[in-house]
Amino acid sequence: MDIFCRIANKEIKTDLLYEDDLVMAFNDIHPLAPVHVLIIPKEHIESIADLEDEDEKLMGRMIMAAKKIAEDLKIDSSGYKLLFRVKENGGQEVPHIHLHLIGGARLSENIKPIE
Repeated sequence: MDIFCRIANKEIKTDLLYEDDLVMAFNDIHPLAPVHVLIIPKEHIESIADLEDEDEKLMGRMIMAAKKIAEDLKIDSSGYKLLFRVKENGGQEVPHIHLHLIGGARLSENIKPIE
């Protein structure tokens, strides 16, 4: 079981920034910017490449959750980046779909870890 499944199942405690019936969100432990939130589905789906037609509502919910979190964190007016990494060559490190919400500072096209 991957770490995000364990978080979704409440086996690993984390401070949630958002939760509803389909998704949950929490701060990334290795932030790339002052705001770096991960939004995950509670259901295990390995990657974007594994989505089915019936997952359309879930994916929309992830985007809408990101919008709400950006508003709650007051970065909506200055802007932010949403990022899905897909499979190994796309940089996906955890085999569970997750949406990165990255902001709080001016972002370059190349996302690099905070030093």
